[in-house]
Amino acid sequence: MNYAQILMPQTTVYGKGSLAALSELAPRLGSRALLISDRVMEKLGNVRQAVDLLQGSGISVATYLDVNAEPNDVHVAEALQVLREHESEFIVAIGGGSCIDAAKAVSVVGPNRIHIGDLIRPDQPIERPPLPVIAIPTTAGTGSEMTNVTVIINTATDVKMMIKRPELTPAIAIADPLLTLSVPPNVTAATGVDTLCHAIEAYLSRRAHPMTDHIALCAIKLATENLPIVFEDGGNVAAREAMMLAAMQGGIAFSNASVTLIHGMSRPIGALFHVPHGVSNAMLLPVVLTHSLQYASKRLAEIARFLHPGLASQPDEALADKFVGDMIQLCRQLKIPNPRNWGIDPDQFAQSTDKMATDALASGSPANHPYVPTHEEIRQLYMQAYDYQ
Repeated sequence: MNYAQILMPQTTVYGKGSLAALSELAPRLGSRALLISDRVMEKLGNVRQAVDLLQGSGISVATYLDVNAEPNDVHVAEALQVLREHESEFIVAIGGGSCIDAAKAVSVVGPNRIHIGDLIRPDQPIERPPLPVIAIPTTAGTGSEMTNVTVIINTATDVKMMIKRPELTPAIAIADPLLTLSVPPNVTAATGVDTLCHAIEAYLSRRAHPMTDHIALCAIKLATENLPIVFEDGGNVAAREAMMLAAMQGGIAFSNASVTLIHGMSRPIGALFHVPHGVSNAMLLPVVLTHSLQYASKRLAEIARFLHPGLASQPDEALADKFVGDMIQLCRQLKIPNPRNWGIDPDQFAQSTDKMATDALASGSPANHPYVPTHEEIRQLYMQAYDYQ
């Protein structure tokens, strides 16, 4: 492909109080909706708020609320059953990236009568249009509301499938930072570092282009400036709004330029050890960036120059070192755990590195990294990350 493109939702609404737009936008898509979420969102009242807005617009609503932190093909099948029984015309997802990813998967497999695992094959046709999805994130992290990507665990193989198709792009995204105020510090940290990973990887990707570069740089700047603030003060609405914008920008950047080695290595940790996506990415960020210094110093230096214009005259190597050092320090400030601190057994982790390295390479994401490591190099990176301080 010798051209670049940008895919994103047809309509994006964001800013404080923007959830109210659901009552205006949803009737454009039909009169029967399936709402996909989780029990945490139900407990917090976010599900009730969304249902009230939908029903207040005359829309009949069915709910599926059993998605968990790592969505899998069972969740997709269960939600699909509810969708068919209700004869839903569109889907509303409210929650973190797991809820939105599950909704996007259901939207495609429903009309096409296929298993979500079939879509891992690029040649699998999608013959019927997907059901429209309204994606409403309640964390500032995955950016799934902006992307043409879903990540679903195949329970038969313990593989976290990253599926990327244009049909997975939501029709509408509603990003209301007020919905993130209840997010606790540890989740704020993990999802915020996920945003940083999206933007950094998009900038380093071999598939990056000028538009994704600019969007990625803006996301990195917003996240590095505001993530420490919301970690310490979750009620800071201005910083929450900035992080929501960073997450959206990170989603646009990586969806159109691809993630690289961090995400490729992260998914197997999530699949095998049930570590939430943002946490597994954050565990790997320091090790992978340090490893990348010798292969991507120019691009890493460009990020540092964007963040620190006063240092622009310094050589690439010094600036790249500074940026990587800043990211390592940020992860420490945010109390990001390593796999040992998370509670993963060292012997089980070590014994799993062969499968994890195989699955990471098979995902395709490492192929977009500035340097594609070997199977053994990825195994060693996993072992370095296990005890990384």
